[in-house]
Amino acid sequence: MFKKTASFAKFVLLGAAFAGAQLCAASEYPNKPIKMVIPYTPGGSIDTVGRMVADQLQRQLGQPIVIENLPGASGVLGSLSVKKAKADGYTLLFNASSQVYMPLVVAKKTYDAEQDFTPVGQIGYVPLLVAVNNDVPAKNLGEFAALVRANPGKYTWATSGLGTTSHLSEEMINRALKLNMEIIAYKGAIPQLTDVVGGHVSAAVSPMPGVRSFVQGERLRAIAITSKTRVASMPDVPTVAESGIPGFELLSWYGIWGPAGMPEAVTNRLNSEIAKAVDTPALKAKFTELSFVPAKSNPEQFRKLIREDLSKIGQAVKEANIRID
Repeated sequence: MFKKTASFAKFVLLGAAFAGAQLCAASEYPNKPIKMVIPYTPGGSIDTVGRMVADQLQRQLGQPIVIENLPGASGVLGSLSVKKAKADGYTLLFNASSQVYMPLVVAKKTYDAEQDFTPVGQIGYVPLLVAVNNDVPAKNLGEFAALVRANPGKYTWATSGLGTTSHLSEEMINRALKLNMEIIAYKGAIPQLTDVVGGHVSAAVSPMPGVRSFVQGERLRAIAITSKTRVASMPDVPTVAESGIPGFELLSWYGIWGPAGMPEAVTNRLNSEIAKAVDTPALKAKFTELSFVPAKSNPEQFRKLIREDLSKIGQAVKEANIRID
């Protein structure tokens, strides 16, 4: 009886010590600069939003947040660097939903989207634009589809990376409209869109924050949007659902992750600061300009979103037979 009581007391003391260490870690965090990895080239949608969020967070936390752009392998290089980092809250990953989709489409998985990372918090979501080179004689997706089918092999897609929402959208549009367009992969949205502007590739599907300036500057023409309804900032651009694929909707959502095993107290501290950041009037105003919808979630809600997307997008990937060797 004494042994059992002593063991239980020891267990309680260990638990209390652990809880105390967690609280101490949270109260001291952060006491040095934080590195935030963005696994794509500078200037694209993920980089644009990530820098906005990092700028606000460092004001709130009182420590610099150093952005490290680490493009390559459709975002996998940056994700793996964070996976291997010390799980202390000083190395974070800012990525889009492609962080979750990538393992669904590769022949050989390099990470597990649920097990290898700590979900810290969702930032928000944004629709994607279907945009074409200005010399493409099509004003909407229906006209473009007719052109593609009438000229096999002439028109091509550019994607910001394999396994991204851009790539999945193009695959699904190809399949639904029987386009059979080749998809050419780039290391981020800026090289993707630059080659469409230059006429090296015909079209692209790309998140609003990165592509909007190209459309506003009349360097590209928007012919459809991937949200359920049209957006207020571009009321003349029809949805993909209106353009021949009823029920189509695919949004790109953004979030922050850390390596697996981050202290719960540090994760919760970061999550509360993220919620505060996306609620600031200055950041909200910038998000509105980009048609970006902020979303607040606690770590468990973010984990649930990831789990649900793995199921939903996994089914779509299976049906469309999307596979990267």
